Formats: sequence, C-alpha cells, structure tokens
Amino acid sequence: MKKIGIIGGGSWATAIAKIILNNAENINWWIRNAESVDYFKTYYQNPHYLSSVHFNPNQINITNDFNEVIENSEIIIWAIPAAFIHETISKYDLSSLKEKLHVTTIKGIVPEFTCTVTEYLNSTYNVPNQSFAMIAGPCHAEEVAMEKLSMLTIATTNDELSTLMPKLLTCRYIKVNKLNDLRGVEYAAVLKNIFAVAAGICSGLNYGDNFMAILTVNAIKEAERFLEIICPTKRDVINSAYLGDIIVTCYSQFSRNRIFGTLIGKGYSVKYSMIEMKMVAEGYYAVKNIKQINKNLNVDMPIIDAVYNILYENISPGMEIKILAEKLS
Repeated sequence: MKKIGIIGGGSWATAIAKIILNNAENINWWIRNAESVDYFKTYYQNPHYLSSVHFNPNQINITNDFNEVIENSEIIIWAIPAAFIHETISKYDLSSLKEKLHVTTIKGIVPEFTCTVTEYLNSTYNVPNQSFAMIAGPCHAEEVAMEKLSMLTIATTNDELSTLMPKLLTCRYIKVNKLNDLRGVEYAAVLKNIFAVAAGICSGLNYGDNFMAILTVNAIKEAERFLEIICPTKRDVINSAYLGDIIVTCYSQFSRNRIFGTLIGKGYSVKYSMIEMKMVAEGYYAVKNIKQINKNLNVDMPIIDAVYNILYENISPGMEIKILAEKLS
C-alpha cells in the first residue's frame, strides 16, 4: 500500500480521510491551522468541518508541517480550495512533487494561472500529466459523514491510480466508477459549481421546480458544448460524473454553491454571503476564470454569462435571470 498524504482541512479532506481509513492502515494529514491540529490530537475530530466524524488517532499523523506530509507520502490527495492553492503552497520547496502521484478533489480554477489544478501542478511543478487522478461526484461530504450510500468517480489515465484508488475508496457506503476523461471531468466539476450558483440565485428569487428543471437541462447542454471545445474526446455527458454531479450540486441542501447563490438571489451582497456561509463557494471564483477562458473559445454559455453579470457586473439578479430565461429551451 502506498503512503497517503491529504492536503487540506475542510469538509472534503475530512470525508476523504474517513473513507480511506476504511481500507488503509494510516494516513498523513496536513491542516494549516495549528489550533485545529491541537484540537484534533485531543478530541480526534475536525473542530470546524464534519465534527461528528471521530477518528482513530493511531491511524493518523496529523500536522501543520506541510513539507513533512509531502516528503512522507507517495500519493498526495489535494483538498484545498483552488482559489487559494497557489498562495498556500508556493512558499514551500516542492521540487519533489514531480516524483509523486497526485489525486485532486478540487473543483475550481487556479485564478493566478486561469487553469485547473492538474494543469497548474503540471506547468508550475513539472508533475507529469500521467501522474494525476481526480475524485469527482456526485457526492457531498456531509452525506459521507452520515455514511449514506454514494458513488465517487475516479478519472485518470494512470493504470496504477486506476487500480489503487477504487480499492482505497470502496467501502460499505461508497461505490466507485472509473473514467479516463481526466481533463473533461475536471472542467465539468468546475462548471457544475457555477451552475449551482445559478440554481441558488433562482431559488432565492423564488423560481420553482419547473424552471429549475429547465435550468439543469440547459446546464448539461452548456457543459457539453464547452467540453467539446476545450477537451474534445468521446464522452457520455449523461454519466454520473457529469450530469449526476450537476444535479446533486444544483439541488442539494448541502451544496455550498447553491447556498451562496440563494443568498445572492435574496439580495445579499457577495461579501456578506461569503461571511454568512463561512465556507468557500468555488463557483464565485470559477465563473470569472471560465468567462476569461471562453473569450478565446466563443462557446455559447448563457448561464455562465448570467452568473458572471450578477456577481461581477452588479446586474440585478431578477433582471439577469429574466433575460436568461428567454435564452433557455
């Protein structure tokens, strides 16, 4: 068994740790906040995220020493917001990253580089393209904590990760699907967060289930158009990693992007909504970057445009969604 290191202290990092420890003897786990590390060592739970999950301390080497986790792990599982990954890790000597295998759970764009996390690690730290895998949904960390039956998707072209990760993740309440469309799944995961913000805005404006169904159908069409241009390959967007993840993120009570959008739809400011949530809504950061990427691609993306106009151009949510509704079919 490879030595596993988890980078991040949020909900998904905690959920992934819980899942993997069903099958691995131990893990290395980096959490930035020293107080959270101390709390964990005393009470064996994450004080801020999924605090109902209790861990066996004998299975976890938890630390706020980033280099310790990197150097002592062969597979690095990334679970920190894309918006902050460069700021977080650029201060360290990470010359050894290219020698590791990498699994990302991050569903966002690195804003300083306008690229996905795997593209960032490849271009900045020379991690080979064949050394990556991605864990995608449809799945919420909160339901993992409650051990509700869920399915994860492993997207990779690496034979070792394709074999190992399902063994690490499969358990009584987790089933695993495999795909080789790493780049497509990664971009689809970025887009679904933006679509969930749109769904939340519509909910905040009191649009009903009928319109939400139309929005979701058009979201998968929009994602398909974008993916066909940015990473063309044969794929079935009805697969759970694409359509399933869009559905669960747009509809679920646990979707932080939907919650964020709902607050915006109700008239709250972006700043207030972020403070009220106490969590990162990747869709807020991602829509600006997807809008930038699409300037060169010219894909028809009315939902992306609407969310961007509301969040960054200060267009009235009510007015913008009325305009969007005329473009949907």
